[in-house]
Amino acid sequence: MGDFLLNQTEQGVEIRVKVVPGSSRTRIAGTLGEMLKIKVAAPPEKGKANQSLIAFLAKLLSVKKNDIEIISGKTNPVKVLRISGTDPDVVKSLLIGETA
Repeated sequence: MGDFLLNQTEQGVEIRVKVVPGSSRTRIAGTLGEMLKIKVAAPPEKGKANQSLIAFLAKLLSVKKNDIEIISGKTNPVKVLRISGTDPDVVKSLLIGETA
């Protein structure tokens, strides 16, 4: 498995993800270059896939949904997320644990 990129900023940890909506279940499906590939069960309509993505990551990382923000790519499969209230090492270890 490749290694995805995490950036630490003053506002939080930023990660780039590729979202695949309409999957049979929501899960981390590995990496794609420097991106994390996440399959979500929700369809790509009316923001449902984005909401599902945020809820999944919030539960996985033990943060509030409000702590996760899509800062670019709201209508695109490739998104940049900002996660506040957590440490980049914690984010990486939890997300890598899910891909193993």
